[in-house]
Amino acid sequence: MIRVRPAGEEAGRLGLLTLLLVVLGLAAACTRVPAADRGGLEPVPGPSFLPSDPLEREIHPFPVVGRGGMPYEFPFLGGFEVPRPHLVDINGNGLQDLFVQTFRDELVFFENVGTAAEARFEWRTSRFQELDVGGWVRFFDLDGDGRVDLFAELPNSLIQYVPNTGTPEAPHFEMPGLPVRDTEGQRIFADAQNIPFLVDIDAGGRPDLFLGRIDGTLTRYEFVEMDDEGPIFRRVTDRFADIEIYGAYTDPPSGQGIPLVGHERPSLHGANSMAFADVTGNGVLDLVWGDFFEPGLLLIENVGTREAPDLDVPPVLLPAEPTVVTSGFNAPALADLTGDGRPDLLIGVLGGAYNANSTSANNLVFYRGTEEGVFQLQTTRFLDGIDWGSEAVPAVGDLTGNGLPDLVVGSKLDPATSRAPSLHWYANMGATADPRFEYRGEIPEPAHLNGAPVLADLTGDGRLDLVVGSFNRGVFLYRNDGGADGPRFVPVGEGPIARPPRGNYFSPAVGDLTGNGLPDLVVGEGSGRLTLFRNVGTAGAPDLELVPDGLVGVEVGARSAPTLVDTTGDGLLDLVVGARDGRIVFFENLGPGSDGLPRFRKEAVELEGPFPRLAAPRLVDFTGTGLLDLLVGSQDGGITFYRNLR
Repeated sequence: MIRVRPAGEEAGRLGLLTLLLVVLGLAAACTRVPAADRGGLEPVPGPSFLPSDPLEREIHPFPVVGRGGMPYEFPFLGGFEVPRPHLVDINGNGLQDLFVQTFRDELVFFENVGTAAEARFEWRTSRFQELDVGGWVRFFDLDGDGRVDLFAELPNSLIQYVPNTGTPEAPHFEMPGLPVRDTEGQRIFADAQNIPFLVDIDAGGRPDLFLGRIDGTLTRYEFVEMDDEGPIFRRVTDRFADIEIYGAYTDPPSGQGIPLVGHERPSLHGANSMAFADVTGNGVLDLVWGDFFEPGLLLIENVGTREAPDLDVPPVLLPAEPTVVTSGFNAPALADLTGDGRPDLLIGVLGGAYNANSTSANNLVFYRGTEEGVFQLQTTRFLDGIDWGSEAVPAVGDLTGNGLPDLVVGSKLDPATSRAPSLHWYANMGATADPRFEYRGEIPEPAHLNGAPVLADLTGDGRLDLVVGSFNRGVFLYRNDGGADGPRFVPVGEGPIARPPRGNYFSPAVGDLTGNGLPDLVVGEGSGRLTLFRNVGTAGAPDLELVPDGLVGVEVGARSAPTLVDTTGDGLLDLVVGARDGRIVFFENLGPGSDGLPRFRKEAVELEGPFPRLAAPRLVDFTGTGLLDLLVGSQDGGITFYRNLR
């Protein structure tokens, strides 16, 4: 049995600016202010954040129950979009730990704190030793000293070697690493997007480096020696075992990709990943291969001996129940996690030729090795948490009327249909100091590509409405006509309530910036600019008027995702804005100009991170302490959480 649970705290704390809460879709998170007063947008008085406030990232700050009625193991992990798993005993205790790489230079580490018969993983950090590891990593003890070394990709696909200068129990890696060269003195590189593997294939005591090529062939290098400049490998062959992978051996999922039938399959080569392990149980190392154009995994059986391997046999589908069928480009990792002597299989689905969006959420697949020599599916979400595909944006507010902040999550696309996604609602059914979230289903009405929600009372009836940014159609308003049993959202008008004159990826924030008691609108967009719309309507009938160049110079480079907060306690709403590269920056509100419009200091102050890519920040007091915690939506489709520990 495999159990995974979060426990470790990532080292380091995030110091943030002084922040005060204003409810922009967070009205009920501040129960000290009646929702009917100023549309539920009144800032809470008092120092909700201070410059010295320590914030710590937490993966499981409180229970969150998912769609199937089971609590998430890792609710605020942030999701995975293109996970590359790697199993290795990194700390010398005999247990396989787990690394998952998502984007370049981000290496997530889960320590195995279980037993040989029952692996149990705890999240430790999302940037292991702050290593800039490129697009892939492989841990391997190259020199046989009992310490696991590191191989990683450089930006130009060259391979670097990073020796372990620590101990087997406490590894330490320092970059930059050393070049990996051949016997001719030339740097060795892996084809772009292909993930190599290191193993001693013939038990000769000299480790081998295998490189899958973009043409479907396999190059083998053998380790020769280590000099002062790094490891040297000898090229053995460019066509190991005469392997050439092309086309697809598994039909892709129905209705996706190219309909490959029978033997009429195109000759296609693509990016690949591999792993060597004794899959057939005969004591020799077989090859498991994942390819961009292969929705399954291929097994190339070793019919030779340990000392004289022979893999010159036709590939077959990996024996698995059910058969591995994904969107393609499956990255396998094999190790015995259940203590029965048979390898188990963890698959990271990177997304290949068959609609990668369909596996943007269910993409870390675990199969257990069985006595019959067949892998049996256990789960498609090995590290389960809030994950709705990609580009998640949170909104917070009381939708149940119990005085507790609920959670709504928007995303880019629906993985099941590749169409505009519904919003997803988690109701807070806990207590003021003890939140507990339960999945209550989809909110289908405000379905938009790249849906970016905010909860705020724009119609003046004391109920939280939905303001939703879309990919390129503008910002839409949905009035809440629900009651005590939950919200019911209906569109206001036939089109958007606001649309910037240019741009896309519209992300709204709501707050009274002009001092007339009505909620105004700030819209972020793909270019990083921010657009201001002034509310010239009434409390029950908003009328949002474009203010041309109202926020000129206030931008973050790309994909601005704003939220409005009074950080100085002066009653003026400042801007806290997330960006594509993971930065979250602050723009101070200097007060109104002669035209009554807000003026923001254009010199941005960057908050201390790191935060996830496509950061979409929200601030809310989840535990009733009067201090604001930080939620951040991520490119990976999930939400990360940072607790205020003041």
